[in-house]
Amino acid sequence: MSERETEHLRVLIANERADRLALVAPVVAALGHEVIAREIEVEDVGAVTARERPDVALVGLGQSSEHALTLIERIVREAACPVIALIHAPDPAFVREASKRGVFAYVTDADEHWQSSIDIVLRRFAEYHELEGAFGRRAVTERAKGILMERHSVDETDAFAMLREHARTTNRKLVDVANAIVDGHRLLPRHPKGPAL
Repeated sequence: MSERETEHLRVLIANERADRLALVAPVVAALGHEVIAREIEVEDVGAVTARERPDVALVGLGQSSEHALTLIERIVREAACPVIALIHAPDPAFVREASKRGVFAYVTDADEHWQSSIDIVLRRFAEYHELEGAFGRRAVTERAKGILMERHSVDETDAFAMLREHARTTNRKLVDVANAIVDGHRLLPRHPKGPAL
């Protein structure tokens, strides 16, 4: 993610305390970002996150750490964006629990470099999604190889060569060919029929 991509972000801020939301919003705006939603209620944050599709979410630790942790869980479940926890002072126990629920980083009130933290989080989040995509592509390719091995009675090397060759001759991506095999294998007969006489 380039510096230009982090210049104007759509930010969701959440906290159980309205006064903290009122303090965070101007800081976010001063960084050149737009606050697209301010949420207090756990019941609403998931739907708002899904509807608004923020670039990043900032969740503040209010009076109840459980409230903040539940906000984090709901946002992580609904969003394709990283969540940063906002805390007043270092709180290792809260940070540990927040990390289990999917938070990517935290900043404290004393931290003067929020934008740097946001930049790092967005970069790590993009890398995470690239890795997740690579693992997904690899899993599909492995399943397709397994199907080809079973259907054609070939070994893993030959199955991969079949995939690669078909991708080349049809000018398609290997993962697209693998997806087609995985999606369509249930339509194929278990054992190839003998040659027609």
